[in-house]
Amino acid sequence: MSYQQPHFSIPPPPKGGKDRDHLVIIVGAGLVGLTLALDLGLRGIQVVVLDEDDTVVDGSRAIVFARRSLEILSRLGLGHRLIVKGVAWENGTVYHKDIPLFRNSIGELNKSEYPAFLNLQQYYVEEWLVEACIATGHIEFRWKHKVIEIKQAGNYVDLDIATPKGNYTLRTNWLLACDGAKSFIRRSLNLPFIGQVFRDKFLIVDIRMKSSFPAERRFWFSPTFHSGQSVLMHKQPDNIWRIDFQLGWQANPEVERQEQHVLARLKSMFGDTSDIEVIWSSIYTFQCRRLEEFVHNNIIFVGDSAHQVSPFGGRGGNGGIQDADNLAWKLAAVLSGVSDTRLLETYNDERRVAADENILHSTRSAEFITPKNQGTLAYRDAVLALARTSEFARSMVNSGRLSAPTVLHSSPLNYPAGLIANKILPLGAPAPDMPLQRNGVMDWLLRYIGGNHFTLMTYSLDLNKQGKISLIAYPTTPSLFIELTDSENLLNSRYGISPGEAMLFRPDQHLCAHLVNPTPAELECAYTTALGQCFREGI
Repeated sequence: MSYQQPHFSIPPPPKGGKDRDHLVIIVGAGLVGLTLALDLGLRGIQVVVLDEDDTVVDGSRAIVFARRSLEILSRLGLGHRLIVKGVAWENGTVYHKDIPLFRNSIGELNKSEYPAFLNLQQYYVEEWLVEACIATGHIEFRWKHKVIEIKQAGNYVDLDIATPKGNYTLRTNWLLACDGAKSFIRRSLNLPFIGQVFRDKFLIVDIRMKSSFPAERRFWFSPTFHSGQSVLMHKQPDNIWRIDFQLGWQANPEVERQEQHVLARLKSMFGDTSDIEVIWSSIYTFQCRRLEEFVHNNIIFVGDSAHQVSPFGGRGGNGGIQDADNLAWKLAAVLSGVSDTRLLETYNDERRVAADENILHSTRSAEFITPKNQGTLAYRDAVLALARTSEFARSMVNSGRLSAPTVLHSSPLNYPAGLIANKILPLGAPAPDMPLQRNGVMDWLLRYIGGNHFTLMTYSLDLNKQGKISLIAYPTTPSLFIELTDSENLLNSRYGISPGEAMLFRPDQHLCAHLVNPTPAELECAYTTALGQCFREGI
């Protein structure tokens, strides 16, 4: 049975053509906008979400969710649904021609609550996010309400909105632009991208077929069924498979999307196509570029409206989810008066570094997969030939470096005083998950770090030399004291913490301080630094 897109009710425009003022407006109800809206809504912030459509995304779109994204979505309440529906994987096989070059394992599945990667169609995640947003009671959706003009006016942003039943205006204190790669808001402000467009075209096809192919990432360089080009294959739920065919720059998108041409390519790949159903197809080109600045006074760009990368490695959607994770707690701190607007500039600092890292990896992957001159092509082919027999050459094969969270080494929110040289978990790194016990019952560490508060972790040994982890919501809230047992003795190898030391984690679970026997004054200074109240030279 094919997925049926929901269609949401379209609210009428406000009477009189003018709406009341709103604290936060999000433009774009896609994966990133919905994640950001839910995070803010769970913090008790009233949000209005505007979208020019009345449904979720068509086609599977982003399908590869990295562990860090799963952990973020779990904190927002979606974890169980993701695991039940998605296809977990940890292996990838790379082929040259039709010969497998190597198969590599990407991550352990049994030492974290969530797998290294999970394949799941974007439309499922968006639908679940909408449901979760509504359940907060703090988020209002305005479907088919399209922004047609914006104007910054001091501490406000004025918007003109078009709906099927008339236009109106509204004003907001904060405008969060989650309106994608073709962002109307970005174009309205005439903000240019920095980076490059790659001259190549790709055909994405979602097909339904029953197959015993493994649930892993499979990548071919110049297979016999698609000579001279590359092909990527992923398994999705519902017996749906994603196939990406490299087409070349001269390919005609209108011709390539015709069903007979799509089926011809599938026939070359699989042979018999009688049991294959084409669900969705699209042609894309890609860019590796970003805005120079993500924060423009009270307009903030998030996700593809701020940065774009190639699809190799699944860094687009995953990077956007991490944008939302970074911004939500900071904006909440500003709106509650705990911090001032300088804290939002650190979203700009930290997520530009993440975007640059993603762009670097994506560009390198694109240059290997789609060489654009005879020299780079000769290099690529030589590496692939050597990789058949030589281990060293296999590390040079780049079929897409997969999404990984950015370590914010130089964030101005890190507290450097009393810093412990920790090579295992450096300042700015996200907290890794691990199994442990709470009251004798198996549990997971990340369930108790971050969220609506900072988290202070301390470590001790009991009389039996058993590791004990204490977690306190900081500033100290006695009712949120939790003690956990390091039942598998993993804490030191994952966190690099010893008895007598303390770690302070931000609401987005990034480590911001690592101290030895800290005094209350030191903890307070680390906390205020992480709120942007004690700035130093950073990123």
